[in-house]
Amino acid sequence: MCARLIDGKAHANSLGERIAASLPAFAAQTGRAPGLAVVLVGNDAASEVYVRSKGKMARKLGMDSFEHVLPESAGQEELLSLIAELNADNRVDGILVQLPLPAQLDSLAVISAIDPAKDVDGLHPVSAGRLASGLPGLVSCTPLGCLMLLRSVLGSLAGLDAIVVGRSILVGKPMAQLLLAENCTVMIAHSRTKGLAEKVRRADVVVAAMGQAEMIKGTWIKPGATVIDVGTSRVVRNGRAILVGDVEFASAARSAGAITPVPGGVGPMTIMSLMHNTLIAAHLRKGFAPPRLW
Repeated sequence: MCARLIDGKAHANSLGERIAASLPAFAAQTGRAPGLAVVLVGNDAASEVYVRSKGKMARKLGMDSFEHVLPESAGQEELLSLIAELNADNRVDGILVQLPLPAQLDSLAVISAIDPAKDVDGLHPVSAGRLASGLPGLVSCTPLGCLMLLRSVLGSLAGLDAIVVGRSILVGKPMAQLLLAENCTVMIAHSRTKGLAEKVRRADVVVAAMGQAEMIKGTWIKPGATVIDVGTSRVVRNGRAILVGDVEFASAARSAGAITPVPGGVGPMTIMSLMHNTLIAAHLRKGFAPPRLW
């Protein structure tokens, strides 16, 4: 491997230290810590792990954590009623509803019910609109973490050719908007893109977020390119289950200038970006100037 390994865990730990160091000043002015509420509907094992890890991290940094679990059978009104309570709760600065939701629930209506000032997941239409308009606001956690990693490697991204492989509202679309704001020339590719390999080969920055195991081959990577792999898939190799990304890591690392591993790359930054957003939301809700942490 000749590529520089982008250590997401180390970057997340460093950001976490800066977040924790900023909390005493907020508490001195308000008499409380920033508060994060995470809502889980159902008993999906992976989602339960994510919710526990987010609550644990919030408490570790010194924030207040409010975790709400509703049964798999919860109805739309029950969930919307809980969100209304959290919107009105002054202890809560950030609200995250863990996705995906059970089939009977309308995800867009649920996300839209969250107070935009508390939308630390950056998915509310107001948050998405502010990002698309170039206005400051809360940004979706995974793309924000990806941008932090890119800046740590490249410094300025201005003038670079970037491709985002994936067009979800969680990652692909906000990632493209963030890269545009950094003055990259951006292409969004997806499952129906023709000639994907050639398009990837032209990119200085590759953000892979399709959710398809090792879809992007090492031969597709431009020499020296920076690769951010958002994907996480479980595959069985030699009778053992392992996690892999959307990029064929071993071969891509021979061409790339820098690359994130899976696991240990984007994942830790996603959780820490949520903590960052909660801190920013807490300051803005009180009319305080938010700290610059990156």
